[in-house]
Amino acid sequence: MENLELTGVIQNMTSLKLAAKLLGYQDKVKAGRYELTDGLSSLKLIQKLRSGRQTPVRFTFNNIRTKDQFAQRVDEVLMMSKEEFLEELDSQETLNKYGLTKENNIAIFIPNTYEFYWNITPKEFIEKMNKEYEKFWTADRQKKLADCQLTRLEVSTLASIVEEETIKNDERPKVAGLYLNRLRIGMMLQADPTVKFALGDFSIKRVTGAGFVDSPYNTYKYAGLPPGPIRIPCTGGIDAVLNYEHHDYLFMCAKRDFSGYHDFSTTFDEHQNNAHKYHKELDKKGIK
Repeated sequence: MENLELTGVIQNMTSLKLAAKLLGYQDKVKAGRYELTDGLSSLKLIQKLRSGRQTPVRFTFNNIRTKDQFAQRVDEVLMMSKEEFLEELDSQETLNKYGLTKENNIAIFIPNTYEFYWNITPKEFIEKMNKEYEKFWTADRQKKLADCQLTRLEVSTLASIVEEETIKNDERPKVAGLYLNRLRIGMMLQADPTVKFALGDFSIKRVTGAGFVDSPYNTYKYAGLPPGPIRIPCTGGIDAVLNYEHHDYLFMCAKRDFSGYHDFSTTFDEHQNNAHKYHKELDKKGIK
């Protein structure tokens, strides 16, 4: 009752406390988030609180890089704390139940808007999000996995790299095709964003000395995909991988016009030529 009084929206607290006493509300308190409407009588309000009929909370997320950032978003919207959520998400019980690892478990969170009750538990939250993840993987998307020769979790990992490599939605399938070409011939991905992730710094403009960063996320040092996504990929990024462009490109370099697009090439000599032009422009603009 103290919390209701603090809101300042109750005009007659005496009447409300009397209704609560008559209905034995103090013995039937149900925590939650309830929407109060104008003109609601004390009796109707106590009946609503006693019933536990909460108003769902809308939970929206997108453009999230790290597990920690996602946990903070959960903390801001729902009753659970960031620490409670992370403890449940990274627990061995949860990892075993959903076939995940601590490195790839953020892949089951598909950016969108969802509705939850404010006091949902971490376990219930993860279970509901996993159901949404399963729904996202339609029969059509499942069928395309075979062509990619990747698992669902691997698609999410590659999608996260593709999203960091290009801000252009129409270029994502081409970038995805390039990395799939590299994976198929056993060539290192050498993706700059994975090094930035390993260093914990996405503000880096020029990645140099990448081979010295000893991390399983460093795709200049270790072959294949990193152990998990370097961001929570959006549906567009995942679909770009599933609908990747078939081509022979193995190399890419940012265009020297700084348009956000890339020059693609099939040979290292072509790539070196493109890279030289791009780095010349970087030097000209004093970008380190």
